Amino acid sequence: MKPRFYLLFLLSAIAFGQNNWAYNNEVQALKAKYDTIWDSSKETTVFTGSSSIRMWNNLESMFPGHQIVNTGFGGSQATDLLQHLEELILRFNPKNVFIYEGDNDIVSNKRPKQIIETTEQIIANIKKENKNVQIILISAKPSTARWNYKRKYKKLNRKFKKLARKEAGVEYADVWNAMLNGKHVRQDIFIKDGLHLNEKGYDLWFSVIAPIMNNENTNTTK
Repeated sequence: MKPRFYLLFLLSAIAFGQNNWAYNNEVQALKAKYDTIWDSSKETTVFTGSSSIRMWNNLESMFPGHQIVNTGFGGSQATDLLQHLEELILRFNPKNVFIYEGDNDIVSNKRPKQIIETTEQIIANIKKENKNVQIILISAKPSTARWNYKRKYKKLNRKFKKLARKEAGVEYADVWNAMLNGKHVRQDIFIKDGLHLNEKGYDLWFSVIAPIMNNENTNTTK
Protein backbone atom coordinates (compact mmCIF):
# COMPACT_ATOMS: atom_id res chain seq x y z
CA MET A 1 0.00 0.00 0.00
CA LYS A 2 1.41 3.40 -0.98
CA PRO A 3 2.22 5.71 1.97
CA ARG A 4 -0.36 8.33 0.94
CA PHE A 5 -3.21 5.82 0.65
CA TYR A 6 -2.13 4.11 3.87
CA LEU A 7 -2.31 7.42 5.70
CA LEU A 8 -5.78 8.14 4.34
CA PHE A 9 -6.91 4.65 5.34
CA LEU A 10 -5.46 5.05 8.83
CA LEU A 11 -7.08 8.45 9.35
CA SER A 12 -10.45 7.10 8.18
CA ALA A 13 -10.16 4.15 10.54
CA ILE A 14 -9.31 6.44 13.45
CA ALA A 15 -12.21 8.75 12.66
CA PHE A 16 -14.63 5.82 12.42
CA GLY A 17 -13.33 4.42 15.69
CA GLN A 18 -13.76 7.73 17.50
CA ASN A 19 -17.29 8.17 16.15
CA ASN A 20 -18.24 4.63 17.05
CA TRP A 21 -16.74 5.05 20.53
CA ALA A 22 -18.81 8.19 21.10
CA TYR A 23 -22.01 6.40 20.11
CA ASN A 24 -21.13 3.42 22.25
CA ASN A 25 -20.94 5.68 25.29
CA GLU A 26 -24.27 7.30 24.48
CA VAL A 27 -25.94 3.96 23.81
CA GLN A 28 -24.63 2.49 27.05
CA ALA A 29 -25.90 5.53 28.95
CA LEU A 30 -29.36 4.99 27.46
CA LYS A 31 -29.20 1.31 28.39
CA ALA A 32 -28.30 2.15 31.98
CA LYS A 33 -31.12 4.71 32.18
CA TYR A 34 -33.82 2.32 31.00
CA ASP A 35 -32.48 -0.58 33.04
CA THR A 36 -33.79 1.34 36.04
CA ILE A 37 -37.12 2.73 34.76
CA TRP A 38 -38.40 0.45 31.98
CA ASP A 39 -41.20 -1.94 33.00
CA SER A 40 -40.96 -5.08 30.86
CA SER A 41 -44.50 -6.10 31.84
CA LYS A 42 -46.02 -3.12 30.02
CA GLU A 43 -46.46 -2.54 26.29
CA THR A 44 -43.71 -0.28 25.02
CA THR A 45 -43.40 2.29 22.26
CA VAL A 46 -39.88 3.15 21.20
CA PHE A 47 -38.93 6.46 19.61
CA THR A 48 -35.42 6.36 18.18
CA GLY A 49 -33.14 8.03 15.66
CA SER A 50 -31.09 11.19 15.57
CA SER A 51 -31.15 14.36 17.66
CA SER A 52 -34.67 15.46 16.67
CA ILE A 53 -35.85 12.45 18.67
CA ARG A 54 -33.21 12.75 21.41
CA MET A 55 -34.25 16.35 22.10
CA TRP A 56 -37.98 15.57 22.31
CA ASN A 57 -37.88 15.83 26.07
CA ASN A 58 -41.61 15.72 26.85
CA LEU A 59 -42.54 12.63 24.84
CA GLU A 60 -43.79 10.80 27.92
CA SER A 61 -46.11 13.61 29.00
CA MET A 62 -47.42 14.11 25.46
CA PHE A 63 -48.46 10.46 25.25
CA PRO A 64 -49.92 9.61 28.68
CA GLY A 65 -51.09 6.04 29.00
CA HIS A 66 -48.21 4.77 26.87
CA GLN A 67 -44.87 3.50 28.13
CA ILE A 68 -42.48 5.55 26.00
CA VAL A 69 -38.81 4.75 25.57
CA ASN A 70 -36.73 7.48 23.89
CA THR A 71 -33.46 6.08 22.56
CA GLY A 72 -32.59 8.92 20.21
CA PHE A 73 -28.86 9.51 19.89
CA GLY A 74 -27.60 12.78 18.45
CA GLY A 75 -25.90 12.96 15.08
CA SER A 76 -26.78 9.40 14.17
CA GLN A 77 -27.42 7.97 10.73
CA ALA A 78 -29.40 4.90 9.68
CA THR A 79 -26.26 2.75 9.68
CA ASP A 80 -25.60 3.71 13.31
CA LEU A 81 -29.10 2.67 14.31
CA LEU A 82 -28.65 -0.63 12.49
CA GLN A 83 -25.43 -1.27 14.40
CA HIS A 84 -27.05 -0.60 17.79
CA LEU A 85 -30.44 -2.13 17.08
CA GLU A 86 -30.36 -4.58 19.98
CA GLU A 87 -29.69 -1.96 22.67
CA LEU A 88 -31.94 0.76 21.22
CA ILE A 89 -34.98 -1.22 20.01
CA LEU A 90 -34.99 -5.01 20.20
CA ARG A 91 -34.39 -5.41 23.94
CA PHE A 92 -37.65 -3.58 24.66
CA ASN A 93 -39.80 -5.94 22.53
CA PRO A 94 -41.85 -2.89 21.50
CA LYS A 95 -45.38 -2.79 20.12
CA ASN A 96 -44.57 0.35 18.10
CA VAL A 97 -41.30 1.80 16.85
CA PHE A 98 -41.03 5.35 15.54
CA ILE A 99 -37.80 5.93 13.59
CA TYR A 100 -36.27 9.24 12.55
CA GLU A 101 -33.18 8.73 10.41
CA GLY A 102 -32.10 10.12 7.05
CA ASP A 103 -31.62 13.75 7.99
CA ASN A 104 -27.92 13.45 8.81
CA ASP A 105 -27.44 10.80 6.13
CA ILE A 106 -28.36 13.25 3.36
CA VAL A 107 -25.99 15.90 4.70
CA SER A 108 -23.27 13.23 4.76
CA ASN A 109 -23.83 12.77 1.00
CA LYS A 110 -25.50 9.40 1.20
CA ARG A 111 -27.87 8.69 -1.66
CA PRO A 112 -31.55 8.10 -0.85
CA LYS A 113 -31.20 4.59 -2.28
CA GLN A 114 -28.46 3.79 0.26
CA ILE A 115 -30.57 5.11 3.12
CA ILE A 116 -33.56 3.04 2.03
CA GLU A 117 -31.45 -0.11 1.76
CA THR A 118 -30.26 0.37 5.34
CA THR A 119 -33.80 1.14 6.49
CA GLU A 120 -34.98 -2.11 4.90
CA GLN A 121 -32.34 -3.97 6.89
CA ILE A 122 -33.52 -2.28 10.08
CA ILE A 123 -37.13 -3.24 9.36
CA ALA A 124 -36.21 -6.83 8.53
CA ASN A 125 -34.22 -7.25 11.75
CA ILE A 126 -37.03 -5.81 13.88
CA LYS A 127 -39.65 -7.98 12.15
CA LYS A 128 -37.46 -11.05 12.63
CA GLU A 129 -37.83 -10.59 16.39
CA ASN A 130 -41.52 -9.68 16.33
CA LYS A 131 -43.56 -9.90 13.15
CA ASN A 132 -46.47 -8.01 14.76
CA VAL A 133 -44.57 -4.84 15.62
CA GLN A 134 -45.70 -1.61 13.98
CA ILE A 135 -42.84 0.45 12.51
CA ILE A 136 -43.41 4.10 11.69
CA LEU A 137 -40.92 5.92 9.48
CA ILE A 138 -40.93 9.63 10.30
CA SER A 139 -40.19 11.67 7.19
CA ALA A 140 -37.06 13.75 6.99
CA LYS A 141 -37.95 17.21 8.21
CA PRO A 142 -37.43 20.55 6.45
CA SER A 143 -35.30 23.09 8.30
CA THR A 144 -33.94 26.56 7.69
CA ALA A 145 -30.39 25.36 8.34
CA ARG A 146 -30.58 22.63 5.67
CA TRP A 147 -33.12 24.07 3.24
CA ASN A 148 -30.55 23.81 0.43
CA TYR A 149 -30.92 20.02 0.68
CA LYS A 150 -34.70 20.14 0.20
CA ARG A 151 -34.75 18.29 -3.13
CA LYS A 152 -32.76 15.39 -1.71
CA TYR A 153 -34.96 15.26 1.38
CA LYS A 154 -38.11 15.25 -0.74
CA LYS A 155 -36.72 12.42 -2.85
CA LEU A 156 -35.89 10.44 0.29
CA ASN A 157 -39.36 11.04 1.69
CA ARG A 158 -40.97 9.74 -1.49
CA LYS A 159 -38.92 6.58 -1.09
CA PHE A 160 -39.88 6.28 2.60
CA LYS A 161 -43.55 6.57 1.63
CA LYS A 162 -43.15 3.98 -1.12
CA LEU A 163 -41.40 1.62 1.30
CA ALA A 164 -44.26 2.00 3.81
CA ARG A 165 -46.79 1.15 1.12
CA LYS A 166 -44.83 -1.96 0.18
CA GLU A 167 -44.02 -3.34 3.63
CA ALA A 168 -46.72 -4.82 5.85
CA GLY A 169 -46.71 -3.30 9.32
CA VAL A 170 -44.81 -0.20 8.23
CA GLU A 171 -46.29 3.29 8.17
CA TYR A 172 -45.12 6.73 7.07
CA ALA A 173 -45.54 9.84 9.22
CA ASP A 174 -45.35 12.97 7.08
CA VAL A 175 -43.94 15.76 9.25
CA TRP A 176 -42.46 17.50 6.19
CA ASN A 177 -45.70 19.07 4.97
CA ALA A 178 -46.86 19.88 8.48
CA MET A 179 -43.76 22.07 8.92
CA LEU A 180 -44.27 24.11 5.76
CA ASN A 181 -45.99 27.44 5.24
CA GLY A 182 -46.91 27.22 1.59
CA LYS A 183 -43.73 26.27 -0.26
CA HIS A 184 -41.38 27.45 2.47
CA VAL A 185 -40.42 26.07 5.84
CA ARG A 186 -41.90 27.84 8.85
CA GLN A 187 -39.45 30.08 10.67
CA ASP A 188 -41.00 29.94 14.14
CA ILE A 189 -40.61 26.23 14.91
CA PHE A 190 -36.85 26.00 15.48
CA ILE A 191 -34.37 26.91 18.17
CA LYS A 192 -31.56 29.33 17.28
CA ASP A 193 -29.59 26.83 15.20
CA GLY A 194 -32.38 26.66 12.63
CA LEU A 195 -32.17 22.87 12.69
CA HIS A 196 -33.62 21.52 15.91
CA LEU A 197 -37.22 21.97 16.98
CA ASN A 198 -38.68 24.21 19.63
CA GLU A 199 -41.95 23.54 21.46
CA LYS A 200 -44.06 24.69 18.49
CA GLY A 201 -42.12 22.35 16.23
CA TYR A 202 -42.74 19.36 18.46
CA ASP A 203 -46.41 20.29 18.70
CA LEU A 204 -46.56 19.93 14.91
CA TRP A 205 -44.86 16.54 15.10
CA PHE A 206 -47.36 15.51 17.78
CA SER A 207 -50.28 16.46 15.49
CA VAL A 208 -48.95 13.98 12.89
CA ILE A 209 -47.89 11.19 15.23
CA ALA A 210 -50.74 11.17 17.78
CA PRO A 211 -53.34 9.74 15.34
CA ILE A 212 -50.94 6.91 14.50
CA MET A 213 -50.36 6.18 18.19
CA ASN A 214 -54.11 6.01 18.82
CA ASN A 215 -54.97 4.02 15.69
CA GLU A 216 -51.99 1.78 15.09
CA ASN A 217 -53.66 -0.22 12.32
CA THR A 218 -54.91 2.79 10.36
CA ASN A 219 -52.43 4.53 8.08
CA THR A 220 -53.94 7.57 6.43
CA THR A 221 -50.63 8.57 4.85
CA LYS A 222 -50.39 5.52 2.57
